[in-house]
Amino acid sequence: MTRSLATAPIMILNGPNLNLLGQRQPEIYGSDTLADVEALCAGVAAAHGGTVDLRQSNHEGELVDWIHEAREHHAGIVINPAAYSHTSVAILDALNTCDGMPVLEVHVSNIHQREAFRHHSYVSQRADGVIAGCGVQGYAFAVERVAALIAAAGA
Repeated sequence: MTRSLATAPIMILNGPNLNLLGQRQPEIYGSDTLADVEALCAGVAAAHGGTVDLRQSNHEGELVDWIHEAREHHAGIVINPAAYSHTSVAILDALNTCDGMPVLEVHVSNIHQREAFRHHSYVSQRADGVIAGCGVQGYAFAVERVAALIAAAGA
């Protein structure tokens, strides 16, 4: 079920509290906002002939619904599940329905240098790659990787 970047956007999903990116704990997450992330990702996607569809929710069920939507209408998923990384089997199960679709997991901070409970991510079990500790630049890396995986699948 591979779609090209020319026909379908990359969905970029953000979990709880990321609506406060740039305001909440800037010593950990930096000063860039989610709008900055969207502009960064849009530029990277455009360089590959694509677009992005960035969304954020503090509600697990809404993220699951958007993953289901992505299965039908998007070329790939970049997801920063935030705290749901460590707790949500529901998000993992939803991502597992995305057969043949690239999924990249992003964390602004290095979760492996933080509290022990943050070291495990359910989402990582489905992700085709995990980028952590690169600040918001990690999103750009993830969009690049999704584009590369889509190109390789279409070759």
